[in-house]
Amino acid sequence: MRRQMMTLKVCPSLLLLFLVHSVWTRTVRQVYNELDPEHWSHYTFECPQECFCPPSFPNALYCDNKGLKEIPAIPARIWYLYLQNNLIETISEKPFVNATHLRWINLNKNKITNNGIESGVLSKLKRLLYLFLEDNELEEVPAPLPVGLEQLRLARNKISRIPEGVFSNLENLTMLDLHQNNLLDSALQSDTFQGLNSLMQLNIAKNSLKKMPLSIPANTLQLFLDNNSIEVIPENYFSAIPKVTFLRLNYNKLSDDGIPPNGFNVSSILDLQLSHNQLTKIPPINAHLEHLHLDHNRIKSVNGTQICPVSIAVAEDYGLYGNIPRLRYLRLDGNEIQPPIPLDIMICFQLLQAVVI
Repeated sequence: MRRQMMTLKVCPSLLLLFLVHSVWTRTVRQVYNELDPEHWSHYTFECPQECFCPPSFPNALYCDNKGLKEIPAIPARIWYLYLQNNLIETISEKPFVNATHLRWINLNKNKITNNGIESGVLSKLKRLLYLFLEDNELEEVPAPLPVGLEQLRLARNKISRIPEGVFSNLENLTMLDLHQNNLLDSALQSDTFQGLNSLMQLNIAKNSLKKMPLSIPANTLQLFLDNNSIEVIPENYFSAIPKVTFLRLNYNKLSDDGIPPNGFNVSSILDLQLSHNQLTKIPPINAHLEHLHLDHNRIKSVNGTQICPVSIAVAEDYGLYGNIPRLRYLRLDGNEIQPPIPLDIMICFQLLQAVVI
C-alpha cells in the first residue's frame, strides 16, 4: 500500500504537550535539590571496591556492568544506586543496613528471582521512590514494597501472579510498568489495583490479556494495552477512568462488533491508538481527540460526514475560531483506502496537520 503524507496548517497542541510531561514524576535532579539532606561532610567517602563513586555526585553509587553476583555494602550517604547489567540473583538485607537514604535503585538486567528476595527487605527501604527490576526472573510482583514508591518498573520478567493487596498501601505510586510479562485475565482481579490513588501511567502491554482489565485506578492518564488479545471494549468502560488521556490498544483483536457505539467517544481521550486490529470502519470519536492511529486494519473507505463528531455544516460555519473538532493527526495507512482524501474530512477536521494514507 502506497503511503502518502499530507502536510496541512500547523496549530501546536500545548495541552497535549503539557499532559505528556505531567505524567512523569520528579527527576533525579529534582529529588536531589528538593530533599537536600544533612551536609555530605558528615559521611565518610567510602566506596565499594567494585563500584565507581563520582566526586561530583557523592550520593550516587555506580556498580553497573561489573559482573557482580551479589550486592556490595552500600554506604550511608547513597541515594542513587545503579546495579543494572550484572549477574545478581539475590536481594538481602545485609548490604542495605546503613543505606537509610536510598531514593533510587536500578536492578534491571540481573538474574533476580522471587525466592532470591529476602522477606521484608524492600519494605524496609523507607525512603525509596524509584525501584527498577526490569529484565529479571521474577514470577510474581515482589511483596511487601516500600510504601513511598513513586515508580515501579517490572517489565520483561515472567510475572504471572500479583499477590493480593500488594499495591494497597502504595498511595504515592504514579507509574506501574508490567509490560511483557505472562499476565492472564485471571491475574487481574477487581481489587488488584486498589489503593493506587495517585497512579497516572499503567502499562500492561505485551501480556496475554483477552479482556480489558478490571478496576483501573480512576486517576489514570495513560493506559497501555498493546500486544494483547483483547476483542471487546465493555459498555461505558472509560466512565470509571474519566481522566484517561492516552490510550494504546495496538496489536489486539478488536473488530467493529467488539466496540460499543460510543466506546471511544470520550472527551478526555486526546491520543487514541488502534493500529493493527480488525476494524473495517472508523469508530465514533469525540471532538476533543487530537491523534488517531488506525493504520493496518481492514478499512476500505472513509466518510467524513459519518465520522465527524459534529455536523459538517456546523464545522464549516465555525471555521478556525469556533468549537470545531481538534483532530490534528490521522493515520490510515495499511488499510484498503485509496487517495485522495475526501473533502468532507478536511472540512470537518480543520486543524489537521497530517494525514497518512
